[in-house]
Amino acid sequence: MAKFDNSDDSVVVIIGSGAGGGTLANELCQKGIKVVVLEAGAMQSSEKFINDEWKSFSQLAWLDPRTTSGTWRVAKDFSGLPAWICKTVGGTTTHWAGASLRFQEHEFKVRTTYGDIKGANLMDWPVTLKELEPYYSRAEDKMGVTRTHGIPGLPGNNNFKVMYAGATKLGYKEVHTGNMAINSRPRDDRGQCLQLGFCFQGCKSGAKWSTLYTELPKAEKTGNMDLRPESHVSRIEHNDAGKVTGVVYFDKDGKEQRQKARIVCVAGNSIETPRLLLLSASNLFKDGLANSSGQVGRNYMRHMTGSVYGLFKQPVHMYRGTIMAGIVRDEAHHNPKRGFAGGYELETLSLGLPFMAAFLNPGAWGSEFTEYMDNYTRIAGMWLVGEDMPRETNRVTLNSQVKDRWGNAAPNVHYDDHENDIAMREHAFRQGQLVYEAAGAVKSFRTPPYPSTHNLGTCRMGASAKDSVCNAYGQTHDIANLFISDGSQFTTGGAENPTLTIVTLAIRQAEYIAQQMTARTI
Repeated sequence: MAKFDNSDDSVVVIIGSGAGGGTLANELCQKGIKVVVLEAGAMQSSEKFINDEWKSFSQLAWLDPRTTSGTWRVAKDFSGLPAWICKTVGGTTTHWAGASLRFQEHEFKVRTTYGDIKGANLMDWPVTLKELEPYYSRAEDKMGVTRTHGIPGLPGNNNFKVMYAGATKLGYKEVHTGNMAINSRPRDDRGQCLQLGFCFQGCKSGAKWSTLYTELPKAEKTGNMDLRPESHVSRIEHNDAGKVTGVVYFDKDGKEQRQKARIVCVAGNSIETPRLLLLSASNLFKDGLANSSGQVGRNYMRHMTGSVYGLFKQPVHMYRGTIMAGIVRDEAHHNPKRGFAGGYELETLSLGLPFMAAFLNPGAWGSEFTEYMDNYTRIAGMWLVGEDMPRETNRVTLNSQVKDRWGNAAPNVHYDDHENDIAMREHAFRQGQLVYEAAGAVKSFRTPPYPSTHNLGTCRMGASAKDSVCNAYGQTHDIANLFISDGSQFTTGGAENPTLTIVTLAIRQAEYIAQQMTARTI
């Protein structure tokens, strides 16, 4: 692997190696651009992944101090764990389930489509579906998304078959095993899915796309990438002209280092990205970097979520096979007659016994809880995921009362459900239970939202510097050589799982950065 000097100010520094950062690194390296990737987590591998929920959680999860506030259920149940994301090379692409869906056309212009919704900070994206379509196609090809580019869908496990039976009886039409970035046949030097059922614990077969063993190794082969695991960035620096000049980070030995840069791209997830910008406040940028709009940290979104489980007379063994290879898309459209704006998906989901015990209904022990645990093998499960409303008051701020191991203020995640989110969740709960009822369930039950895996917003893109943090390419309005390269860019959340769109934006951003570097405008 290449090694660049800390004083080399010609490099692009990328903070984070997940869907956004890892993809951006490879795309830039392929263009001959020198890149330093600073990843806070350690290096793992398919061989090191652990098919055990609790042990794997300790291996991969981001467990640095965090706090929560607001009325959302997660603040009550998991006050120190607002998000279930990863701290490891490859980021949360090691943990994600693989669902890869394009945004719908109307989801890029929600202010125009939905109108003025009280209590929501809606704004149209500064980019359209038509503009992103060629990049979506490239992302799907790169990731090997099933049902695109002639790639067949994955086989359906029992969990999907139960969902399919109930959904089709209700009249749903778009029901299949999903658009998944998991190989249904060997592709791109990776084998096909072995149906192990531990997608959230890191894919031991390598069939699931992850930057850990796709983008980053390809970038390394170019000789243009210097990847530094266990490097926690604490501050972005700038000169008197307001141009960023590099970053300060702590290496794996806890020693403070300083890496110079021509460009800095932040891809630390929608909690760590705004936190870093706020931690980098200075006399010139008193409210944090790129924050003249006051929007850094605001408009935090985590999708409308919840789960439904059905109990059946016969065994289902929902945990066998690909976790999320099953979807009902009929409710993803915008139909205000349902009592809310936007839409949602119903996707298959299974949890092992340890996480079922933790997430079923935290604190609700008793006969009902034990009945479901005793009959675990006869349960089918689905996850509900839909568009939540961006709100200025839903935000990431610094909690000066809680510090991390390097003495920096921890992030606090504040979230309150919007009325639209509550109405959508109730509709989704009802439809999910009807699906299982139609499939012959003895009974069904609802579970509250889990810690967030889809973290969006907080540094949103927009046409104007007055009400957004970055432009359509993720370039911050205030600082030309500072970019946002993850889900923090999202103006709104859409109904779809976000990873495909993050990768799509990273491919497009890489083209833009290369063009600007060639033109020497940054």
